[in-house]
Amino acid sequence: MPKNERESLIYTVMMCFFMITWMSVYNVSIRMGELSIHSIQSAWLGVPFAYIIGILADMLIASRIVKGFVFRYLVKPDSSDMKKIFWISTGMVIVMCILMSMYGAAEGCIHTRQWNVFFLNWVTVIPRNFIMAYPVQMLLAGPLIRKAFRFLFPEGTVQ
Repeated sequence: MPKNERESLIYTVMMCFFMITWMSVYNVSIRMGELSIHSIQSAWLGVPFAYIIGILADMLIASRIVKGFVFRYLVKPDSSDMKKIFWISTGMVIVMCILMSMYGAAEGCIHTRQWNVFFLNWVTVIPRNFIMAYPVQMLLAGPLIRKAFRFLFPEGTVQ
């Protein structure tokens, strides 16, 4: 787990890149009806803007809500790191799925100019995104990014 604000920023940059890229490929592949080179290329084109939105959503909204809730109601300062990781990761997936699904629904409405279906698209995509994002976060992205983060930035090297 990050130990200070700078580590937290670096970790957020790494985690958001992984999850936004993964979820972009997932959503574009569903929209296109297949996972292919074309769907990966199409998703990759949308990653930069989605990444900016995701970083802002994470830092300005999700982190504040989730960490505030988790540290107030679910964990104590002496709780194990695994308990903190579990609850923060769970909360982040929930909040980020809601926020980034809103972004995806808005992006879809911009392309189709059918704003009358925005709310329906948004609320129907949230569970589909959660079903993919939660296991990926808990089983793949979380462990992988934490390991890569500590490999690149051993504890005490980021001041």
